[in-house]
Amino acid sequence: MNQNIRFCTSRDGTQIAFATVGTGPPLVRVNNWFTHLELDWDSSVWQHWSQALAEKRMLVRYDPRGSGLSDRNASDFSLDAMVSDLEAVVDALNLPRFSLLGLCQGGLVAVAYAARHPHRVSRLAIYDSYLHGAFVGDANDHLVQQARTFSTLIEMGWGRKVGAFREMFASLLMPDTSDPRQLKSIDDMQRLSASPEAACQLWNAFHAFDVRSEAPRVQTSALVFHVRGDAMVPFEAGRQLAAAIPNASFLPLEGKNHILRVNEPAWPVFIAALNEFLEGAEPHDAVASVPLSELTARERQVLDSMARGLANPEIAVLLGIVEKTLRNHVTRVFAKLGVSHRSQAIVIARKAGLGRD
Repeated sequence: MNQNIRFCTSRDGTQIAFATVGTGPPLVRVNNWFTHLELDWDSSVWQHWSQALAEKRMLVRYDPRGSGLSDRNASDFSLDAMVSDLEAVVDALNLPRFSLLGLCQGGLVAVAYAARHPHRVSRLAIYDSYLHGAFVGDANDHLVQQARTFSTLIEMGWGRKVGAFREMFASLLMPDTSDPRQLKSIDDMQRLSASPEAACQLWNAFHAFDVRSEAPRVQTSALVFHVRGDAMVPFEAGRQLAAAIPNASFLPLEGKNHILRVNEPAWPVFIAALNEFLEGAEPHDAVASVPLSELTARERQVLDSMARGLANPEIAVLLGIVEKTLRNHVTRVFAKLGVSHRSQAIVIARKAGLGRD
C-alpha cells in the first residue's frame, strides 16, 4: 500500500499534513504526541499499526501542529486549536461521517470532537488515554511534579542520540522491547518529528487538556482500550475516561508497552476487538455464540469482574476469597473458554454482555 500525503489549512492558518491509505469506510486516527507521516509509515514501531488499520478501510492519519510535516512554527497548542486541525482534515476529505481512533493525547482531541460534532462520528475508539492532564487544577501533587520534571527533561534531552533521557523515554514507551530497530525508530522519531522547544510545548499543552465536561456529551458508541502496565498513562486514567463516556465499553489489554508490538499477545486481541467494534457489532451482541454455558456461577462472577478491568487482588477482595483460590478460578475460566491470555477472555466476556453496569 502507498500513502497519499496532502495538506490543508486549519482555522488559524496553520498548515496540517495528512495522509490517506486503503479503501473502504473511513477511519481517522487522531495521533499521539510526536509523529511524522513519512517516518511512521516505515517505522518498526508503527508500521504494523498502519497496515492493520488500513486493511479493511481508508485510514486517515495526520501530523499534529508543531510536528512532522505539519507547520513547525505554530504557537497555539490549545485543545480548541487541536480540534480545529481535526476539523480541517475531515473537511478537506469531505467526510460526512466516519469513525475516530484517538491514541493517548489524541484521545482527548477525539472525545472533544465527538462531543462537538455528534452527527459526524459513527464510532469512537480510544487507546491509552485520559480525562485531563496533570496541569489541571485538581490533579494531585505527585502527578503535577512528575509532569513538570519530565517537561524539564524534554527541554534538556529531546532528540539527543546519547544520554539518560534517551534510555528513560524508550523504557517508558516500550519497556518490554530490546529490539535495536525499535529503539532506533523511537530515537529517530524524537530527533526528526519535532524540535525540543516544540516537543516541550506539546507536552505542556497536553497536560492542560481537560475533557471532563465534554466526555458526558459524547453520543456515539465508544470503546476504550488501556494497557494495564502502561507507564506513560496510568491504567486508572483509562478506567476513569471510560466511566465518563455514556455507552462506552472498557477493554483492558495485558502488557506493559504504551505502544503495542506486533508480537505481543495483546496486539491481536486489540485489533480483533477494534475491527469488530468499527464494523458495527456492539460488545453485547452474539451472546449465543459465546461459550459461557460451561462456567459455574462463581466463574461467571470472576469473568465479569475481569471484564470490568479489575485485577486479581481486587477481584479476590470483591468476592471474599484468597488470591490463590481466585487464580484457580481464572485458570479454569481460561480452560473452559479455550483462551491463554486475560485479554482474550475479556473480549469473550464483553461479547456476552458481561462487565457492563
